[in-house]
Amino acid sequence: MSLFLKLFKMFFLVLGVFLVLLVIIGTLFVYLSPQFGGSPSPADQERYASFEQFEDGKFHNIGHVEMSMGLAKGLSMLPKFLFKPSHTRPDVDLPIERITASELIDVPDSAHRLTWFGHSTFLLEAQGKRILLDPMMSAVPAPHPWLGAPRYQEELPIAMDDLPHIDAVLLSHDHYDHLDYESIIKLKDKVSDFYVPLGVGAHLKAWGVAADKIHELRWWETVKMGDFSFVCTPAQHFSGRGLSDRGATLWASWVIKSSLHSIFFSGDSGYGTHFKEIGDKYGPFDIALMECGQYNENWPEIHMMPEETVQAAIDIKSLVAMPIHWGAFTLALHSWTDPVERMRQKANALNLPITTPKIGEQFIIGNRDEGYPIEKWWESNEN
Repeated sequence: MSLFLKLFKMFFLVLGVFLVLLVIIGTLFVYLSPQFGGSPSPADQERYASFEQFEDGKFHNIGHVEMSMGLAKGLSMLPKFLFKPSHTRPDVDLPIERITASELIDVPDSAHRLTWFGHSTFLLEAQGKRILLDPMMSAVPAPHPWLGAPRYQEELPIAMDDLPHIDAVLLSHDHYDHLDYESIIKLKDKVSDFYVPLGVGAHLKAWGVAADKIHELRWWETVKMGDFSFVCTPAQHFSGRGLSDRGATLWASWVIKSSLHSIFFSGDSGYGTHFKEIGDKYGPFDIALMECGQYNENWPEIHMMPEETVQAAIDIKSLVAMPIHWGAFTLALHSWTDPVERMRQKANALNLPITTPKIGEQFIIGNRDEGYPIEKWWESNEN
């Protein structure tokens, strides 16, 4: 046997061992890492059976809408994601408004104050209550830092450890950029209650959240917290954190109502008739926090284009809209400022007021005297 054949065989032997080890390590990681969360029990699934969007052990969209991108399209896009153009994220530090814990202590009873943490994370302070929406405050929206690109900003407006007591956390679905393991671990002991779509509670229980703190809702179900009503409303998306749990938990948008104001939080959603139905049932809204970012022509069913975001805000009868799901992470191939620029252009054409606060900038809902933040703060940070 020639030296060349020996080396050839040795190469493939080493390669084979490496691949086997890679599969073993990957399998152990998927099944042992707490990042992947839990799974609804058989008893849970029996409880979900009466929900019309639950069939054969899985949740589905209205009309069974699914993402049409198959394996071939996915593989064809892989090189584009591996070699993203530089304009998909800022090349300089973004302006952030810093917040101290003392600023979060007292909010006038007559005011509803919002603070954006980037992407889809918000803090709502109102009537003596603090409500967190989709608290994703970690550096990377992935089960491991090696598996995703980091947040644009190294720091948050306020560190999680400095946050005061939180009365409620609302979650829209279980994807990593919305339901974050590290954030839940750090926050769980200072949160009174978690309000989540069906099935998402299994993740929280796996991470040590007490069962009596978790309230699972189906679409159109309402729960009260003091003066607040939280309505779990439809979205057009999907769920899953692992390799085989797609559709195991429900996804949702949220209506937040008090005696003073109404807020709509879209979560993640493609454009559909559910927006008009929500508007007819619960509109008008003082402000709509609308998904606008991480879109692509290959998955239009599960994420809206910015022009659709504007129409969805009009459908739900919102007086003001704010683009969210951008400004923190790169999860698609468009430029990082494309969402806000396109939404502004379409909103102006359709006479829909929008607000564009900086990350960490606090603003009062319905403040007609001072108005909403409209600074184009991203323009000095474009690539």
